[in-house]
Amino acid sequence: MERTHRRLAVQERNDPHRPPKRQPHTSKVQGQRCYRIAVIPGDGIGPEVIREGLKALEAVSGKNGFRCELIHYDLGGERYLRTKELLPDSVLEELRQCSAIYFGATGHPDLPPTLLEQGLLLRLRFELDQYINLRPVKLYPGVSCPLKDKGPEDIDYVVVRENTEGLYIGAGGFFKKGTPDEVAIQESINTRLGVERCIRYAFEYTRKRNKEKKLLFCGKTNVLNYAHDLWMRVFNEVAREYADVTTEYAHVDAACMWMVKNPERFDVIVTDNMFGDIITDIGAVLQGGLGIAPGGNINPKGVSMFEPMGGSAPKYTGKGVVSPLAAIRACAMMLEHLGETQAARAVEEAVKKATSEKLKSLEAGKMGYSTQEVGDMVAEAV
Repeated sequence: MERTHRRLAVQERNDPHRPPKRQPHTSKVQGQRCYRIAVIPGDGIGPEVIREGLKALEAVSGKNGFRCELIHYDLGGERYLRTKELLPDSVLEELRQCSAIYFGATGHPDLPPTLLEQGLLLRLRFELDQYINLRPVKLYPGVSCPLKDKGPEDIDYVVVRENTEGLYIGAGGFFKKGTPDEVAIQESINTRLGVERCIRYAFEYTRKRNKEKKLLFCGKTNVLNYAHDLWMRVFNEVAREYADVTTEYAHVDAACMWMVKNPERFDVIVTDNMFGDIITDIGAVLQGGLGIAPGGNINPKGVSMFEPMGGSAPKYTGKGVVSPLAAIRACAMMLEHLGETQAARAVEEAVKKATSEKLKSLEAGKMGYSTQEVGDMVAEAV
């Protein structure tokens, strides 16, 4: 397995190819907090935007009294084309020992669309039990929103998506495939354990966020009368333990309509895997596009992974025209998760400064700056 190590305010090990020893996710080096960060740049524009996120990480770590050891992993489409390896078991075990994973993008034009997603990204989520997909939807000053008369004060909510069950586990199959009588079955698997831990996380997150303290369950109870009956019952049961949180329910189609018409009504939304995948893309558009939309794959007691949500965008690879802000915001989410709240806030403020004072647009090729220049701009502001 190819792996390179970089220095980031920390001394590197003597043997860069030696697997990391098992140790706590956070350690101390020369009296400072030290985090081991696995960096998986991935495919397409992933390496370009992750590079800019690491600039912000280096700048903010130096000012906030902690260090990071970066371990780079060559995983993705190019590696698969060379070696036919997606995610070796030995690498997965190394990732379990990291403080966090910083992920770029997956997707390669020369490979089937499901190969990398299932064999790398989804396997990481499932094997590391990253059962929460956390997606903040926040419009920054200076960023163009497609909704008329809506500004940053109107669009600031978070989607908590269940991340390891539902339709994405791949349960089902074909019967008489390729014939006129073909049958395709895709099953949504929802367990009491999986549903309850997601809902509890959402309640705790709503309380910690401490804004409107309002949690909405987004489902389709009138049609999905087994899976979402379970979700609704658990949601109502857990709600009794959180008297300070206001709860409500909306069918997914109504929630989509409200996101476009009245996005200010949302604080935190909890939903299942499939619906979460859909509504968070609506949210990404509302906040200015995928070029500024980050996400976290969270295991509250294990290793979590943070990524920009824009994908590999192969047509822009190597051109230096895409926004790195989603990757930089994913870095801020990672810092927040690691407990470096002040550093996370500094990165977020630097992004806000860039959008409000410098960038003309977040569209590829229209920012007025290159990918590298935007990364430099944020790092300097930090």
